[in-house]
Formats: sequence, structure tokens, C-alpha cells
Amino acid sequence: MKKLYFIIAFVLFLLTNNIRAQEIVPQTYCNPLDIDYTYMVYNSARNISYRSGADPAVIEFRGEYYMFVTRSFGYWHSTDLVNWNFIKPQQWFFEGSNAPTAFNYKDSLVYFAGDPAGYGSILYTDDPKSGKWTPTASISNNIQDSELFIDDDGKTYLYWGSSNVHPIRVKMLNKDDRFLETGIKKDLINLVEEEHGWERFGENNFHPTLKEGYMEGASMTKHNGKYYLQYAAPGTQFNVYGDGVYMSDSPLGPFTYMKNNPMSFKPGGFTNGAGHGITVKQTNGQYWHFGTMALASNSHWERRLCMFPTYFDDEGLMHSNTHYGDYPRYAPNHPTKAGEHCGWMLLSYRGKTTVSSSKQQIRKSTSTDDEVEITEMPLEKSEDGKILSKVLTDESPKSFWVAEANDDQQWVEIEMLNHGKIYAFQLNFHDHESGIYTRTEGLRHRFTIEVSTDGKNWETVVDRSKSYQDSPNAYIVLNQPIEGKYIRYNNIEVPGNNFALSEIRVFGLGFGKVPHSVKDFSLKREEDRRDVSLSWKPVKSAQGYNIRWGIAPDKLYQSWLVYDTTEHFMRCLDKDTVYYFSIESFNENGISEKTAITKLN
Repeated sequence: MKKLYFIIAFVLFLLTNNIRAQEIVPQTYCNPLDIDYTYMVYNSARNISYRSGADPAVIEFRGEYYMFVTRSFGYWHSTDLVNWNFIKPQQWFFEGSNAPTAFNYKDSLVYFAGDPAGYGSILYTDDPKSGKWTPTASISNNIQDSELFIDDDGKTYLYWGSSNVHPIRVKMLNKDDRFLETGIKKDLINLVEEEHGWERFGENNFHPTLKEGYMEGASMTKHNGKYYLQYAAPGTQFNVYGDGVYMSDSPLGPFTYMKNNPMSFKPGGFTNGAGHGITVKQTNGQYWHFGTMALASNSHWERRLCMFPTYFDDEGLMHSNTHYGDYPRYAPNHPTKAGEHCGWMLLSYRGKTTVSSSKQQIRKSTSTDDEVEITEMPLEKSEDGKILSKVLTDESPKSFWVAEANDDQQWVEIEMLNHGKIYAFQLNFHDHESGIYTRTEGLRHRFTIEVSTDGKNWETVVDRSKSYQDSPNAYIVLNQPIEGKYIRYNNIEVPGNNFALSEIRVFGLGFGKVPHSVKDFSLKREEDRRDVSLSWKPVKSAQGYNIRWGIAPDKLYQSWLVYDTTEHFMRCLDKDTVYYFSIESFNENGISEKTAITKLN
């Protein structure tokens, strides 16, 4: 009885003193990855300034991780696969590195190659954290888009290829004799677009004139004695850029096309693409696939990085979890759900947005003929005279808003459609005539973020007013969630001449109901069996829909997330494969039950 009195008294004490139990907020990450991407020299002659990160090569070395990225003039180091710090090497290629390759040989040496000229020495180090590298005393040719792979027996292979005509090839090198070629060279695999729809060139796998996709970005993973040769297709600037796999019992082949391809695929949602990457094994045995996402706003070659958990099923088929791939995901330290969507939904979609000033508002989209359609939005104002911006909550990284200046007088305010419990923000800054064309030190993003329930009383929840972080895709998780309907970003300083943003994304959970399941889900395989038409009835209160499919009812490894539509056309199927489909609706409150699985012969 005394124990019961004590419990009641304690509860009353908490209520009386307004003490709230602290929620344990898990560590998460969000694609595109939040790192300090390097400004590119591409198109500098045309005064086009933008950042990019592409073609990642990630390795584990002595319990820690290193990430090498195209033309970044250095590389990144991490202890947890979430927080990355840049390392400026003491000796490096003058042009940076292009489609780099790296390999950890028995935790003794890291080998690296990636000269943009397509030839050069293979470098090595036993201390990558120091930035000191030594070149081998030989010059290797044809190392563009290469993959260096050293097998358990010490035999060394270099895979390479980047072409819409030529195949992925391999040649053997002698690791113990300056990586000289041994004379063994083979053609291995090429695209077969007439059978594999996802390999077709173009946005949504369509182009009116070019029919041949690009095969590039070879990568090799050995698992349970099998060799998984990964390759990217059909082009880095497209939403359907993904990675496929051929399997073999030997690093020299012959290789067999994996029936559940593509292995890594993210064609829908906010940021698209999951190709030209590498698969790395975490110290706990979990695999992760790092890939390239297409931003493609300032340039086709404006790209970002992504990371997805990767598995091998009971048939030995390799696959990545890209479902809700640009929503917050559990960090690699989660004991059971690492890399899975953590359940936080998008609260800011279509929120009413007002801004301090507006020099320009642009909406872009990549059309099916590889061109970019550009629409300049007219200046609109609310009834009380505030400038409106519809591009900052439209879930498109290509559209953007540019303020009149880059100072502490610039702000953005979002009135979300509904109240929600806010856990995290993602700020996607835009490079507008930044005038920066290479790796530049000292860049920083300084700002504060406030939250309000009524638009009048504000609480500062993020203060980076004195930050030295360079975060072009800043992902910020609150220590404790907070209820709100209004968000205000207050600018202080960002790189470039003008403060510009492509999207402010707010994640959490709404207080309303999860949408109902989808009804009347209909599939039609077209005369060209690589194509399928899908339609369904609209679900009240749904933001969008997530289409799932795969080669068996228990292997729905692929997904395509769409907003504000009840029909979809896909050109990414394999011609002779039977598929199974399901669909779910979602909104800021959560995700509906999936529909019954439908077979598509």
C-alpha cells in the first residue's frame, strides 16, 4: 500500500512541476548525405558554380571508414558512417580524383586510384588519416571508372569501363610487383536494353533519339564465396540511375545477370538516383551501399551522395532497402533496424511559405529528352503583402528561391498544413552564381530556426549563428521533439553572393489519422513488356503513394514514391520477368496498410 501511495505522489509531483519525461531520440541520417560537398571546376568557363559529390568509394580500415568522392581534392573520414570529416591529403592528383577506387588489403594498406586523365600511379598508405600517400613506381592505363579488387589469395583485379558502346572489362595486376599488368584481360558484361528496361537511357528510361544507356562504375563485392560485379546505368543525371549486379563463382567470370536487378534503385521522391557506388561491410557485418543521386539543377553533373542498407537473401540475391529513401533513417548503430525508415514523416509538404525578399524563383524539371525545362515563377504576395514562395515545399531539389541578399535580414517562414510533433529538419541550400569553382576552406552556414504553434510566440530550437559548419544539405535532429505548425528560418551567412534554398523539409509525426489503404489498384503490362501502367483510386488525406514491386511476394525490393497523382507509368521492368506489386498511401501521420500483392505476368 505504501508503494502505491509513493507512485501516486511521484506522479502528482511530476504533474505539479510540469516535468516531462525525456524522449529517447534515436540517431538518424537522411539522404542526400549531409557532408561539405566540394565545388566543381566543370563549366567554370561558363561561370556555372555548383557543388557535387558522386561515384563514392567507401572502405572500412582498422575499424573506421574512409570515403573517396569524384574531384573532391581529398576524402572523408568517419567512425560511425554518419558523421564525416574532410581530410586534405599531402599529395594528390592535380585534377582531384575521378570515379575513384579504394581497397583495404588485410588492414595493412589502403590502395587508391582515380586520376581523371585515365592513367596514373596507384597510391598506397598505411595511415589514411594522416593524408600521406606513396605512388607505385609504375603507370597504369585505362583506370577511368575503375574498381581495384584484391582477392583473399592476393590476386589483384582492375575492373573498368564507362561507355554506351563498350563493356565492363577486367585486367589482372601483380600487387607484389608495382601493380604491373600480367597480360590477362577480358571483356565481361554489357547492357542489354532490349531486355532490361531500367538500362534504357533517359529520364524515366526514355529518350527520343539515344537508345543506348551508359554502363559504368564497376564495383566488386565478395560474399559467401560468390562474386557480385556491380555496375551503374543508364546515366548519372537521370532519376532512374541505379546499380545492377552480375554474379559469378570467379572474379574473372563468366557472370550471370541477377534476376532481381537493379540492386540499388531510387527513381521517385525528393532526390532521385542510387547508382555508381560501392558496397562496404560495417564492422558488425552489416552491408551498406553508397551511391550517387542526381540533383541536376545548375548542371547535369550536380550530384549528391546516398547510403542504403544492403542484404543478401536466401537465394544469395543482393538488394538494398531504398523505401522512403530520402526520409530520416535509423543510423548504423541501431541494433535491429539500421538503415530502415525510422517512421518520421514529412510535415512541411505544400506548406504556405513566405520569404523576406525574392530576386528569383525558378522551377526546373528534367524532361524525357535530356533537356531541362525552366520556368521562372511570377512574384506572388499574400493578402497581407508578404512575398510567397511555392518552390520551397514542393519536394523538388531542382526548383529554388533566391533572396535579394546574403545577410541577417533574410528569412523564410512556413505555415504547415497541420500541427505536428517535429523531430528534424533538412535544409537544402542552392548554389546561385556563387562564383566558387574548387575546394574552398572556411565556408559556413550560419542561421537559427524557430518553431511556433500560433505564428506569434516563437521558440528557438536550432542555433547555428556562430557555426563553422559547411552544410549544403544540413540535416538537424532536435534533442527533444517539439510541437509546432510554424517554422521560421533566420539567415545569418551562407556561401555565395545570395542566400538561396531549394527546399526546407520538416520531419516528424502529425496528430491526425493515417490514411486508408489504396483501393482499385490496377496494373497493365504494355505491348513492350518492359513497360507497365498503374492506376488507383485517390485516398482522402494522402500526401502520396509508395509503389513496391519485386520478383516474388516476399521479395518486393523495389519502390517508387510519388506525390499528388493516382496513376503512374514505368519503363524499368525486365522483359521476361514475372513481377509482384503492392501499393500504400502515406501522409504526415504515417503509412497505410499495403494492398494485397498483385501478380503481373
